[in-house]
Order: sequence, then structure tokens, then C-alpha cells
Amino acid sequence: MLSYGTPDTVAALDGLRDLTQMGWIVIPLLALVFYVYVTEIQKARKSGNWDVIICGLTLFGMDFINETWNGWVAWITQKQAFWTTPGPTALRVMVGWNVEIIFMFMISGIIFAKTISEDENEKILGLPNRWFWAIGYSAFAVFIEIILNIGGLLTWTYPFWNRTFAGVWLIFFFGYFHFYVACILVLKIKSMKKRLIVIGFIYGIAIVMNVIAGILGWVY
Repeated sequence: MLSYGTPDTVAALDGLRDLTQMGWIVIPLLALVFYVYVTEIQKARKSGNWDVIICGLTLFGMDFINETWNGWVAWITQKQAFWTTPGPTALRVMVGWNVEIIFMFMISGIIFAKTISEDENEKILGLPNRWFWAIGYSAFAVFIEIILNIGGLLTWTYPFWNRTFAGVWLIFFFGYFHFYVACILVLKIKSMKKRLIVIGFIYGIAIVMNVIAGILGWVY
């Protein structure tokens, strides 16, 4: 076990990516994610509308980037990431990313795509419906994160990233809202080729960052 950083960081690094500690819950969760994607792919093949899959891939890619830079912060500062998940988990992948979070974000974009209207100009309470739901889902995610923080499952250290008024807004914008903004912007692209290029670029950023970290011997 590595010993740098705060107690939460040390706890989050303990058992990091240790497959011998994996729990059986991973199997049914993975099956459920497969079921969701296979079902939506079947629908997309029939309708020719791949928006739901595109949205699912986009949002997860954005989360992949988020969790990667958060891990970088932990290693560069040798202190603490913006958020850590030191509690029990079936598998901890990064200091702030476990397999339960991964599976949740893999379907979050699909949930968003199934919620919004096909008519992007349709409004709810005066707001374009896609932006209304982006705000709504982001606010709900922050609320859940606060509950997890109170329970000690998701921890924060930095004074500007916490349950204060300013901290909550930072978590809202940089923890979730830009995920949904990315979905909205990618859905505006009509060309499937261009959509895939953008998605590839998103995942490429995260992959390159992780390759660099691996070369440098960083563990986060």
C-alpha cells in the first residue's frame, strides 16, 4: 500500500486495481449494462437513430477524462485528489473511481438521451428541454454526491471543493454539467462520421493521459 497523502488517499490507494478483491456484484452489473446497450443498439439498427448510443458513449468518455485528471491531481500534489472513494467497493479503479461508479456513468448518458425530447427546441419552464434536463440531472447528481460525502463514501479535502455554496457550484459545473453539455453538442452534429471522430477524441484524451501516467510510473 502506498503511504503518501491524506488518510483518505491512502485508503483509496489500498487495493487499487487489485483483482483479488473483486466482488461478485461486478458480474450482474456488467450484464445489466450489456443488456441496456444491446437493447438500444437493436432499436438503433431498426430506426437508424443512434442518438441514445452516441449520448451514452459521450457522457462516459467525459467521465473517463474527469476521473483521469482527478487521479493526476492526487499524484502531482502527493496529497489528495479533488475527490476520493475510500469506502468498500467491488473494485477500485482510480482513487476516485470504482466499478460501481463506472457502470452508473456507462448508462447515465443513455438515461439522459431517453429523457430529452427529439425536438431540441421544445421548452420546459422556458428553457430548451435538453438544457433543462442537463441542469436537472447535474443538480440531482450533486445532491447524491453530498449524501455520499456525508456518509463517508465520497470524500473531499480541498476547501474550494466541498459543501459550501461556492464548492457546490464547482462540483455542479466541473463534476457533472459539462458531461451533459458534451452530449448536447455531440447530438447537434448530424454526420455520424463527425460524431465518432469527436467521441474518439474524447476517449483519446483520457487514454493518452493514462498512458503518460503509466510511463511515468504514477499510481492513482
